[in-house]
Amino acid sequence: MRLSLMTVFLLAAGTAQAQAPAATPAAPWGSPTVGNGACCQSIDEVRGHIDRIDAEIVRLMAERGRYVHEAARFKPDPTHVEVPARAEAVVRKAMALAQQNGLSPQIAEATYRPMLRAYLDYEQQVFAKASAAGQTPWQK
Repeated sequence: MRLSLMTVFLLAAGTAQAQAPAATPAAPWGSPTVGNGACCQSIDEVRGHIDRIDAEIVRLMAERGRYVHEAARFKPDPTHVEVPARAEAVVRKAMALAQQNGLSPQIAEATYRPMLRAYLDYEQQVFAKASAAGQTPWQK
């Protein structure tokens, strides 16, 4: 049996449609707000953007962690890791930046306080490792 090129094309198109995943249903309420309404047409598109942003956030957190490690070098001993006034200033600055960028300051605060706690704990670990290796000045 010999098929025309058009028949092959139509059969292939039908097979592709049959194998295509079901379209994401339209949002049940509201209208797009990101990109002046240009985004988003599906939940998958939203999730793709969130995944992209999360990857960037984690990259920036890793960079921040490297600077926290560096900060430890400038502190004479572990008792100087926690500086409450500095931590409070960082949180307040994050809240102000949030306000300027259209983010709820409460979200910034709720994110920054535990993040700073985690970095302070990490900095204490940096001191502990340096101390165990005999690299700290207070041991000499």
